[in-house]
Amino acid sequence: MRFLLTDEQRAFGDSLDAMLTSADTPAAARAWAAGDPAPGLALWSRLAEAGVFALAAPQAYEGVGPLPVELAVAFTALGRHAVPGPVVETVAAAALLTRLAESGEAVPAKRLLPGLVTGSTATLAGRGAYALDTDVAGVTLVVSEEDAGPGPGADRTACLRIAHGHGPVRVSADPARRLAVPAAGGEVIAEGVQVARAASYARDVARLVTAAQALGVGLALLDRTVAYVKQRTQFGAAIGSFQAVKHRLADTLIGLEFARPLLYGAALSMAPADIAAAKVTAGEAAYAAARTALQLHGAIGYTEELDLSVWLRKARPLRDAWGTPALCRATVLAG
Repeated sequence: MRFLLTDEQRAFGDSLDAMLTSADTPAAARAWAAGDPAPGLALWSRLAEAGVFALAAPQAYEGVGPLPVELAVAFTALGRHAVPGPVVETVAAAALLTRLAESGEAVPAKRLLPGLVTGSTATLAGRGAYALDTDVAGVTLVVSEEDAGPGPGADRTACLRIAHGHGPVRVSADPARRLAVPAAGGEVIAEGVQVARAASYARDVARLVTAAQALGVGLALLDRTVAYVKQRTQFGAAIGSFQAVKHRLADTLIGLEFARPLLYGAALSMAPADIAAAKVTAGEAAYAAARTALQLHGAIGYTEELDLSVWLRKARPLRDAWGTPALCRATVLAG
């Protein structure tokens, strides 16, 4: 099995990195957190033009995929630049609709997938669960179990619906992650066992790209911390020259680099246990990178004015999103 990227995949990642470097993503993230999605949506349109969301949809629906490895490359770049918005949820929704179409339920895919490929936003949640950015997303999809018939002994069937409206918007540890419970009811667009299977696949895709996003966040935190310790002096020397600081940064780098081949291996196999292993490893490595960055930046690491805070606040929520470390470890053991 090959874990190294091809020249084309590296070039794609480099092109995204260059595009996002030229954009002021921290400002877009702060505006998103403040309830102004305009800068983030402008960035979203550029990502759609670059083909990021097309990677999750087949050619029959104006996509170029599914291409899991390229998705991992893209979402590492998105994490590295702290791109706001329901990017993971949009790709997960595309994966769910694609799998439904493969099982014979083509109507929802024909209706929604082309729009997601070209830049429409979507969010996805289970019944009664929080969904990300429902106040911004163009469509909110909810997967739930519904009674298949009258009576207390009736069977239950999986149901996919479009929710209209949502409850109060709440902010997570990351202010750019705006959460709300979708409104009950709405339009049912598919139901049956195929919905449950498609939702399980979408969960795996969401875990994969969340792992990639977490890896990118960890790499950004490490880069910024290395740059800081090279210029911060104490006792007449850069603190980066101190042995304890070098060891802490080396441990952080090892954790992130250990997660990288697990991520690409999971993207190749798309096995739920492999994806869960990549998710827990990348999430823990990113969270460790956040703790290292906070400690080595000292008191200024706590300030919101420093751009570092945009990445610091993402590490913990991404570690737990779409499957906590405990849940992912259980999936690995069961697989």
